[in-house]
Amino acid sequence: MPPAYVKPYVKRQKNDATDAEAICEAVARANMRFVPTKTPEQQSCLMLHRTRHLFIRQQTAVINSIRAHLAESGIVAPVGRNGVTELLHVVADRNDKRVPEVARACLAALGDQLLSLKQQILQFDRMIMVWHRSNQTSKRLHYIPGVGPMLATALVASVADPRTFRSGRNFSAWIGLVPKQHSSGGKERLGNISKQGDRYLRSLFVAGALAVIRYAKIHGTGHRPWLTALLARRPTKVAASALANKLARMVWAMMVKGERYKELAATFSIWRVCPPRKQHPSAGAMPLGRPNAHTHGQCATSVAFPHRSSTARLLLASFRRDHASTLGC
Repeated sequence: MPPAYVKPYVKRQKNDATDAEAICEAVARANMRFVPTKTPEQQSCLMLHRTRHLFIRQQTAVINSIRAHLAESGIVAPVGRNGVTELLHVVADRNDKRVPEVARACLAALGDQLLSLKQQILQFDRMIMVWHRSNQTSKRLHYIPGVGPMLATALVASVADPRTFRSGRNFSAWIGLVPKQHSSGGKERLGNISKQGDRYLRSLFVAGALAVIRYAKIHGTGHRPWLTALLARRPTKVAASALANKLARMVWAMMVKGERYKELAATFSIWRVCPPRKQHPSAGAMPLGRPNAHTHGQCATSVAFPHRSSTARLLLASFRRDHASTLGC
């Protein structure tokens, strides 16, 4: 059981007897949720991710320390990896008199520590990739746009049994990607995402969603009408949270059913009959639908939508309005 669910049953002081009484009281609840036990392989993979994440935080701390120490001497470099490389070149150059010798020794030690951390992170990346290629579920999840080897292996290692979640929404809520509720009196009030659960998984989901949005902005969003409509009315970070929620539900469905990723793309055909040039002005265009073989002056345009929803209908109406001159109606 999660300790947070046992804590409300602890009375007054905290000791072994009170904790045992609280556990016995909590385990008897009908709606209590239990955490399934992970396998040694899953625990090993999680250890890989935790250690790699620790090294990344240490790398960030060392980089900030190098920048801060050199800024004391008035040496500032641009943001990014190239800037840190320039600072390390300044430290290695003994002809540069801007850095005292004592400070140079300290900064050189920090530089060696930074290089060691980078090599260790690269080694752990290779180990995670090897684990990813040896796991069938992780390889299936990798086919989802926005899910890379890091997220796929972290999901397989973190979720011992996906069937413990009743639906994809429960799985997304466990990660903390659903809106926080503050409802009362029959009126629903939804706020920002709850940010509860595993912060590491949530950050990987949002990073994958941002990668999908960045790719869509560069190469076009024609094959993702839902994302197109969302970006048109919401900021990028809000759209990334919504897309991360969608990715989490897809991941749960694939893990439960054992299926591969399928690109949902049903095609609607917009058939508009263009009136002939010499047609009488009183004759209107034929209604929507596939025209028969005897119709003259017809044109067809195919638009892909993922499902028949209100968003698809709105995009369909927008397409008709924007391409009315092209369609001749």
